[in-house]
Amino acid sequence: MGMKQNMTTIKIPALRWLSAAVLGASLVMTASSSQADDGYNLPTLGDTSSSIMSREQEYQMGRTWLTMLRGAVPTLEDPQLKSFVENRVYALAETSQLSDRRLAFVMIDSPELNAFAAPGGVVGVNAGLFLHAQTEGEFASVMAHELAHLSQRHFARGLEQQQNMQMPFMAAMLASIVLAAAGGGDAGFAALASTQAAAIQEQRRFSRQNEQEADRIGLTNLVAAGYNPLAMPNMFERLAQLSRFDSNPPEFLLTHPVSQSRMADTRNRAAQLPSGGEDDTVEYQMMRARVQIHYESSPGLSAKRFRVLLDEHDGNHDAARYGLALALTRGGQHSTAEETLAPLLQKEPHNLTVALAQVEIDSNRGRLAAALSRTRELMQNYPGNFPLQFTEADLLLKQQDYAEAAKAINRLAGQRSDDPDVWYLAAEIRGLAGNILGVHLARAEYFMLTGDTEQAGEQLDLALKRANGNFVTSSRIRERQEELSRRRKQIESL
Repeated sequence: MGMKQNMTTIKIPALRWLSAAVLGASLVMTASSSQADDGYNLPTLGDTSSSIMSREQEYQMGRTWLTMLRGAVPTLEDPQLKSFVENRVYALAETSQLSDRRLAFVMIDSPELNAFAAPGGVVGVNAGLFLHAQTEGEFASVMAHELAHLSQRHFARGLEQQQNMQMPFMAAMLASIVLAAAGGGDAGFAALASTQAAAIQEQRRFSRQNEQEADRIGLTNLVAAGYNPLAMPNMFERLAQLSRFDSNPPEFLLTHPVSQSRMADTRNRAAQLPSGGEDDTVEYQMMRARVQIHYESSPGLSAKRFRVLLDEHDGNHDAARYGLALALTRGGQHSTAEETLAPLLQKEPHNLTVALAQVEIDSNRGRLAAALSRTRELMQNYPGNFPLQFTEADLLLKQQDYAEAAKAINRLAGQRSDDPDVWYLAAEIRGLAGNILGVHLARAEYFMLTGDTEQAGEQLDLALKRANGNFVTSSRIRERQEELSRRRKQIESL
């Protein structure tokens, strides 16, 4: 269908858009420091943080901001990585002080270190966090810290201190994340960062008190979720090493600076908490392997690195074996990949991640029927599993069984209606199945979720024409048009 390729051409050029966003944010910040702007006043709604915005306003603003972010940065489409992040964060949320657990996730395709939580329950992770967090405990410590910012509503509380600043705050946060994802490689981005970084950083920086509070609450949550509390100070010390030897510290360190006193305080607190929790899991190391392969310059280099690691452990390193098998099949060495994975598959026959590696090998070898059969067997043991459902639809598409593929992707779209990658695949499958009305509707959802209201509107208009006056279908389309109009107004307000 080529829709994602087209998306790159219809987006506003990144540098021009970012310049406008950052400059606009910094100008408003400057103006607001000298005078109030009644245009940003919101009604007083009760408690301390709600005097600036209610929880529902915060939720709606966060979801609108998320669509803008998705349209501005590349996102990672790997269902297994997405599922891992969602499951781990939801597990942390269960033991956290977060009362509103309507979370939304975005995984940014960037090797740069960053993780963030935005108003309204938006949780973002750069894939680079997997590269820098050496253990699952360290990964979880970062996410627990971010959830603490959400549970304590530090964003809304910060707005109390900077009256009339909601919209500049969100614009600055969006611009800084886009800059961080770019990694400073573009000269224009670098120039922009040098001139506007101070305004962005000041707007996004959490107060020292907020950071200490997020550390304390996040640490307690980490233990409640079953992790070793020492993972947090260990991660902070690793981050401190990064800032010590890097002239351009990661975005995460600009907005969450790690001081010696903060590291000491966190380690002291961790020492007073129950020890013996989880430090690391093989599952996390397998997810790290997926990210490492993704950013390696070639599968061959990944294969060499994993083979060395496997040899160093006399063949007893499950994550290295897994990574080696993936690197080999992605490099076209499918037979060797299958031989490499076989001992792990025999050892862990019910491990979903390992089994899906065999599905990938079968698919790459052209054994689509075997891959689909294995996938459906796994679905009996893991009903409703997102990676398996996505894999089933993709395999049916490759088999050119478009009718069954459409049924599979429609089921998944019903469960994950806020996932643009699912709608993208739905549009492709529906097109090949000859369902043109369905194509327009799927594309409309995709564009709505990625902030392109103009394209979404065009697709809904085309869908309405295709409905041929069918009352039920036309009514549903008009409801989506009304929703689109509401979202467009929210985007304009940001």
